[in-house]
Amino acid sequence: MAIGIAFGLLLVEAGYAWRLSLAMSIVMYAGAGQYIAVGLFSAGAGLTEAALVQLVVNARHAAYGFSMLQRFEKTGPFKWYLIFALTDETFALLSSLPEVESMKDGLGKHTESERAWFMFFVALLDQFYWVAGSVIGAVAGSLLPFDFGGVGFALTSLFIVLMLEQMLKTRKPTIFIVSAFTAVGTVAFFPARASLLLGMAISLTAIYFIEKNVEKRKVR
Repeated sequence: MAIGIAFGLLLVEAGYAWRLSLAMSIVMYAGAGQYIAVGLFSAGAGLTEAALVQLVVNARHAAYGFSMLQRFEKTGPFKWYLIFALTDETFALLSSLPEVESMKDGLGKHTESERAWFMFFVALLDQFYWVAGSVIGAVAGSLLPFDFGGVGFALTSLFIVLMLEQMLKTRKPTIFIVSAFTAVGTVAFFPARASLLLGMAISLTAIYFIEKNVEKRKVR
């Protein structure tokens, strides 16, 4: 919700009506993509350029999707919404869920149906918080005088928090160290429009071979 409020503030600060924040948050629903869209609107970017930029920025969701294929396989009618609503925050939550066999309560094991409902409500509530936050921010920015300095850093702060949570969960610092060095290297030596995709491709390849080597050592 806090990041949504920051988005709403930035949108109205760029000169757009608060209603646009509501429409974008329901239909588009892409945190980083929506932040960047405000800049694209202001710069007068064409449809083709905007589409390519959004593809690059949100390419990370392809990796999210592949890793969630099995978890979404038995979610029935919720499957398509879960795919649509797979943001960074929702992925961080759903990917940390234990398998059905280990999800127990006082009455016994949870069923696949109960798990699907649970995942659906996690995704739905995440979008609700985002929509509510973006509308609150946009309306507040339209009605109240506000200093917008530093608001854009809110999204960066969110990604840092998500990264730290994943580091504590996985306990595999090598993955994050390799990704960090790769990101810095690609930004330093490649054009900005290509750095994100190249950074993802290089880091994923490097991490794959590192993990494969670790598994071989365990077998020995």
